[in-house]
Amino acid sequence: MLADEARKGSDTVGHGHGHGIPTASASGRLAGRLWAAFGIAAAIMVVEFAVGVATGSLALISDAAHMLTDVVGVGLALAAIVVARRARSRSNRTFGLYRAEVLAALANAVLLFGVAGYVVAEAVTRFSDPPAVAGLPVLLAAAAGLVANLVSFLLLREGANESLNVRGAYLEVVADLVGSVGVLVSALITLTTGWRWADPIIGVAIGLWVLPRTWALAKRALRILFQHAPERVDVGEMALRLGALTGVTEVHDLHVWTLTSGMEVASAHLTMNGQCAQAEVLDAARELLHDSYGIEHATLQVEAPDSATKCRQLSW
Repeated sequence: MLADEARKGSDTVGHGHGHGIPTASASGRLAGRLWAAFGIAAAIMVVEFAVGVATGSLALISDAAHMLTDVVGVGLALAAIVVARRARSRSNRTFGLYRAEVLAALANAVLLFGVAGYVVAEAVTRFSDPPAVAGLPVLLAAAAGLVANLVSFLLLREGANESLNVRGAYLEVVADLVGSVGVLVSALITLTTGWRWADPIIGVAIGLWVLPRTWALAKRALRILFQHAPERVDVGEMALRLGALTGVTEVHDLHVWTLTSGMEVASAHLTMNGQCAQAEVLDAARELLHDSYGIEHATLQVEAPDSATKCRQLSW
């Protein structure tokens, strides 16, 4: 009986009544908040660019450039959601294009690196002869940007813990929030003291502040694209715990990866000793992966002792 069951190939197990990938990714469920953040960022970007160019404020132009990355980044995030939803319905794309969301997050990181580099380079050239900057218009524009960023921050804060795509947009909003505070400080110093170096110094500070956070975002996106196991998952420990289940004698071809934010999947071959029913082993493995590792979708192939030796174990 066991050998007959094993020859059926593989069983897919999941949590609850379904075995499939969720119909919407984490960022897909937060599309409404992304649209709101997109509209806010676009409006404030136009204001800050206009005032920054008119006053010659590098700090305000820096903040406006970060707002531009917000607009482009959130736009990419929304486009990725739309593409993933449409592509999922096609039978030859069984996972859809959920990775498009991760690519959008990586694109956001590249944009942030570029803007930060430009601001730092431009600020360095101004140190020798900093231009005069009108403090009051800069102060008013920065105040409007601060309020807008606070609203976007509150909209995206919760979703940033669920979706890498939303986290990319969230980090850009946080960077802009800090940038708006910096511009306010720069404008206040200019108004009260007339010190011209305040603007380029704040511009450099904003650029340098965002770089390590951008690197963290890019690193997380690359881990997913390279199909590394999630950082929180110890694959060796998982193999030992699966192998310790009643009825399991050996585990091989174990793989764990992230499809996109909130969608972690696994696959493995489990060799049985013939003392337990296949359904019992599958149920135990399903519960272990869900309860201990939060993995909702796993494809497990159960093998009888005599057929396990014939299973081709790949070197990669």
